[in-house]
Amino acid sequence: MTTALITGSTAGIGAAFARRLAADGHNLVLVARDTKRLREQATELHDRHGIEAEVLTADLATEDGIEAVAKRLDDRRDPVDLLINNAGFGNKGHFLEVPMADELTMLKVHCEAVLRLTSAAVEGMRDRGRGGVVNVASVAAFVPRGTYGASKAWVVQFTQGVAKDLAGSGVRLMALCPGFVRTEFHERAGMGTDNIPKWMWLDADKLVAGALSDLARGKSLSIPDPRYKAMMGVVKVVPRGLLGGITSRTGRKYGPQ
Repeated sequence: MTTALITGSTAGIGAAFARRLAADGHNLVLVARDTKRLREQATELHDRHGIEAEVLTADLATEDGIEAVAKRLDDRRDPVDLLINNAGFGNKGHFLEVPMADELTMLKVHCEAVLRLTSAAVEGMRDRGRGGVVNVASVAAFVPRGTYGASKAWVVQFTQGVAKDLAGSGVRLMALCPGFVRTEFHERAGMGTDNIPKWMWLDADKLVAGALSDLARGKSLSIPDPRYKAMMGVVKVVPRGLLGGITSRTGRKYGPQ
């Protein structure tokens, strides 16, 4: 049985990955900040699927948290075969409305933690000649929408660059770019979602199924929904100057309030 490590595992996309991978027979290392929720999740997945679920409490906004997860990924005696870098959050407000400390924390979780954990995981995977990393980004990576979009753009570029560097090694890397998914993400950020059209919402379990299918096919970028694929196709051909104005107006109309 192979082992998968999932950050931000207790809710949303992370929980959907945990459910699917456990059902497929993978042992799990579940990473989040809430020990109680982690233990409840581990017990449920073990009882339902008969897999081993290890709990690792860590806050990836801290040095100690990143180090703890990196140390687990570097364990060659009990190797991790699949890393899901899913932990992330949003800040409510436009630029200069969000405290600089919160902006820097976002960069630490979305960029520094992803860089360091990917590095910790991939070194052993390369030596073994197999493994995979899914770095959860966002369709916001493709439009000019502040620090969140910029951090997710970094995730996409970093992941695809490393995927090319490791081509032929047996290690696959993929950036996953979902749109709006019904999770705790917006609630935790204090964002309202009543103004987002129903057709824009995605199901987390279907998203994960599509993502794992894309990873198995060797894709380095996954936008596993026809609606968002079409939207991102349009984005590619719109001039950047015009795109900035469109995304700003769209953000005010449909973005979380």
